[in-house]
Amino acid sequence: MSRQARAAAVEVRPSFSRTTRMVVSYLALSLFTLFALYPISRIVTIALRPRDQLLSGSLAIIPPHANFGNFRTLLVDTPFLRWLGNSTLIALTVTLTGLALASTAGYALSRLRFGGRNVALNGLLLTQVFPATMLLLPLYLILIKLGLINSYLGVIIIYMATALPFCIWQLKGYYDTIPISLEEAAGIDGCSRWQAFYLVLLPLTTPAMIITALFSFLAAWNEYVVAALILQDVKIFTLPLGLKMFQSNMNTQGGLYAAGALLVSIPVAILFLFLSRFLVSGSSPGAVKG
Repeated sequence: MSRQARAAAVEVRPSFSRTTRMVVSYLALSLFTLFALYPISRIVTIALRPRDQLLSGSLAIIPPHANFGNFRTLLVDTPFLRWLGNSTLIALTVTLTGLALASTAGYALSRLRFGGRNVALNGLLLTQVFPATMLLLPLYLILIKLGLINSYLGVIIIYMATALPFCIWQLKGYYDTIPISLEEAAGIDGCSRWQAFYLVLLPLTTPAMIITALFSFLAAWNEYVVAALILQDVKIFTLPLGLKMFQSNMNTQGGLYAAGALLVSIPVAILFLFLSRFLVSGSSPGAVKG
């Protein structure tokens, strides 16, 4: 073999290896994607069936005689829309209030040096060690004393108490990556500390704020155990509690359950698609030259 042929063979081998790895990677990703989409396709099939049939001989996603009867029954004959409004109200309240408190608390823990700061940080971290279900009994007793059982406010307080420590840590860590010289420059231009925080820091923390908002919203939107403990009136049920009513020991309304599960997932999917473009972190350290 000539020297030119050997050189060409050496150049081809790495390219072939890269191609092989790419093909294997795409095959693996396709396999995992199909594995993740299969349960969703089954839910779509059950929701479109004319009767509450969980199993059938057909593997088609669109079943024979498919219709939207389950969706119509769910929206017209059940309090689903009321449950949807309850979940939306609770989730948005937890998200907006949590962002307001976490953004200011995270800023204080990141920028200020005060007595008890390390104790506060360790306390926030310690709350993440214990599962949320372990705190249900003391929180439940507190809500009884406050008269907040079976109320929106009681659920909101517990959701915020469990989600806020993570949100504070998330934003505090992001504040640490932003150069303090940006605030110093704003102070030289005449900004107060609050103006520097509001006009300079908050726009730079958009990716972290979006992640925090998504975490808070999803935690409140999908939660079941706390809501089942606090809420007792069907009129103020959240969506997870409402969907649970379609399931019993003797009979499960599979069609309504599947239709409700699809409708519950739509707002979350839309929210994630709308906010996903903000999740790319900006290069805030590069905002200062020199």
